[in-house]
Parts: sequence; C-alpha cells; structure tokens
Amino acid sequence: MRFFTALSVITIFMSVVVFGGKKVKTIRENSEAKIISLKFEKNGNFPGSKLPVVIYKNVYKEPDSSAIISNMKSRNWHNFWRNGVYSFHHYHSTAHEVLACYSGSAKVQLGGPDGKIIDFEKGDVVVIPAGVAHKKIESKDSFAVLGGYPKGQYVDMKYGKPEELEKATKQIKAVALPKEDPVFGKTGKLGKLWNFKSE
Repeated sequence: MRFFTALSVITIFMSVVVFGGKKVKTIRENSEAKIISLKFEKNGNFPGSKLPVVIYKNVYKEPDSSAIISNMKSRNWHNFWRNGVYSFHHYHSTAHEVLACYSGSAKVQLGGPDGKIIDFEKGDVVVIPAGVAHKKIESKDSFAVLGGYPKGQYVDMKYGKPEELEKATKQIKAVALPKEDPVFGKTGKLGKLWNFKSE
C-alpha cells in the first residue's frame, strides 16, 4: 500500500446495530481522508516530542460522539471525556491524547507560544503525543470535542512551568506507544508515522 504523510480522505458512514433491543450507532470507514503530520520540538518550557502530531481532516462526515467513542474503544483507546480545549497552553507527560471534534470549530495552537495555529473543525481528529502543548485560541458554533488516551495511560496536566520540565521530560520518554491508530485501528497510518506495529 502506498504511504502518504499528508494525503488521503476517509469518509465514515454511520449505521445502526441493535443489541438487546438498544440501538447503537457504529462507524465504518470508506474511501480516504487528508492526513497531516506536524512535528513540534522543545519550545521554552514546553518539551515537545520526537513524535509528530497527526491530524485527520474531515474524517467523520457525521460525527456522533457516542459512535466515535465506541469506535476508538475498539482500537484500544479509553478514558474518554466530552468538553472543549483549554484556553491556555498545557501538555501531558504521562499519556498521548486523541481529540475528535463533533460540533463547531476552533483555532487551536499546537507546540506552545511559538507554535502553529490550526483549524480544528467538525469531523476532524487530532492525535497529540505526550509533551506537545495545545491551547484553544477561539471557537464558534458550539465547539465541542471528545478526548481519550491509549489503554493503560492516564493523563496529567502540565503548564509549561520551569520546575515541571525535568521530571516531565523523563516521564514523556517512558510513555508507551499506542497499540493501534485510534480511527483506523491496525490499518491506520499512525503506526508508520510513530514507528510502531499494531498488535
């Protein structure tokens, strides 16, 4: 299969499966989606990462938060929440993070004060490696995201304080790679971009 670091377009369709009389929305992948990878090195007291941030543009055509969570749980990601993105620079030293936008849009800065501002829109997914700062600049249209972490990882909060950096840098090096791409599982491109094999 040919590999693209910034191309592809995956259309995800919603279907309904009935379990014990309860309707549960599921997701199946079809076609291709644009995938962008961006690297962020140390920026002041924000450590950054040797792993790139991976952005999946418009990967969910009809982004239902419950269906997205169900899909990602099946790919060995867990500990999900629904909310927004903090409006201050912060990062995590104990876990990688996946964010999926299911409503509205926002401008989000990645990599710290001198980092890159991206458009994070409904249907997008962003995978942020441990150590990479992120911050919401502005949002509109009832912006809402869900977040989660590779199975077995639990998130902390770091704010770019000088006294955090030494310990956080050591913790980041110890964070395990995920077992699967959160969107596409064993066939996803995260494994190649982050240099791991899906189990």
